[in-house]
Amino acid sequence: MEGYQFLFDLALILLSTKLLGLLTKKFQMPQVVGALLAGLVLGPALLGLIKETDFIHSTAEIGVIVLMFCAGMETDVKELKKSGKASFVIALIGVIVPLIGGFGVAYFFNQPGVIESDASGSILLQNIFIGIILTATSVSISVETLKELGKLKTRSGNAILGAAIIDDILGIIGLTVITSMADTSVNIWIVLLRIVGFFAFAAVVGFLVYQGYKKWGTGSPKGMHRYVIIAFAFCLLMSYISEVAFGVADITGAFAAGLIVSFTQKTQYLASKFDVLSYAYLSPIFFASIGLQVELPSMSLMVVLFSVVLVIVAILTKVIGCGLGAKLCGYQNYQCKRIGVGMISRGEVALIVASKGAAIGLLGSNFLGPVVLVVIITTIITPILLKIVFKKVPDQAIPADTSFAGNYEQLNKLRAGSELQDYLKREAEEKENGNK
Repeated sequence: MEGYQFLFDLALILLSTKLLGLLTKKFQMPQVVGALLAGLVLGPALLGLIKETDFIHSTAEIGVIVLMFCAGMETDVKELKKSGKASFVIALIGVIVPLIGGFGVAYFFNQPGVIESDASGSILLQNIFIGIILTATSVSISVETLKELGKLKTRSGNAILGAAIIDDILGIIGLTVITSMADTSVNIWIVLLRIVGFFAFAAVVGFLVYQGYKKWGTGSPKGMHRYVIIAFAFCLLMSYISEVAFGVADITGAFAAGLIVSFTQKTQYLASKFDVLSYAYLSPIFFASIGLQVELPSMSLMVVLFSVVLVIVAILTKVIGCGLGAKLCGYQNYQCKRIGVGMISRGEVALIVASKGAAIGLLGSNFLGPVVLVVIITTIITPILLKIVFKKVPDQAIPADTSFAGNYEQLNKLRAGSELQDYLKREAEEKENGNK
């Protein structure tokens, strides 16, 4: 019977994420907050009904890949190009300020007589590493919230997207530098070369795939379901290649695949199919899985104090750093607030970085609990703050409702559209000719 436990776990996750999503919606909060809370309630942190299994972990990984693939398809490429330089500046300052803030907090608390560390690395490297953890940004939380608010295709939304992707790259570089200091087998120059190689690879493959997809799509107007299969396979392959061959996060490969597909004529149709897949199955499991990873250890008074200070610093340094970067690039004050808030969430990225540090002796067990708290609080507070800062002053948005609740409405609109109507008409004609 244990072999079928995953069916019960999936049913429980899907029902609880939806119910809590509707509950949080009543309180004027994004539904993604409910999905995150569902994982906390069901997981080891509270009720302990569900534990994160290999199946849930792998499904959640596919969920975030599809989420970023959809974000790539729905990105306004022209606006993303315009915000490219600004995104780099925002990401750079948004990495430097949290790095300094995290190091400062760790420098004060990580010493004998305050909080004892059992990590094997030097105290200096441990303190720097805590700063590295705070530089992380979980773009998936902000992306889903912006989609739900219908603000992904805005100047602020594109800046958040671009900056978060660059933030991941800078985070990889920072993590590699600090681990290379602790582990001499890691070569920073090889890592940097692989990162550059990935973007060169993505550009070449993107051009070839786009040209091939364009010719194939033009010459084969029938059987539109095949486009979904090919697009999904391309997304998974780009994710795999980016992670395995180049050492770049798989979500970056998925986002690049989505950008490439966004140039084709089938984007609207593909987006509707992937939105249903994400809404009904993958996204709830991904967001719940974040809560399932949380296991809060017993903490002393100083560790609790360190946790509180670290959470405050984690929030303020991203808002100040990214907001300052946006201001330097000519964004208005309300847009700076939106961009700063959109970069707060650490999510699964910080957990991955923290686990890497713990494995190589750069993060003590006493400091893991506070890092988990940072992940929980920043992940939950980001959607709430995003809704608040996007309430006033309109941004240049492309009207669209691509939220969890709006996915089916969008699909129904698409069904009434001319593209799908033509397709259904052709299918009916083919069946009629076949019967003859």
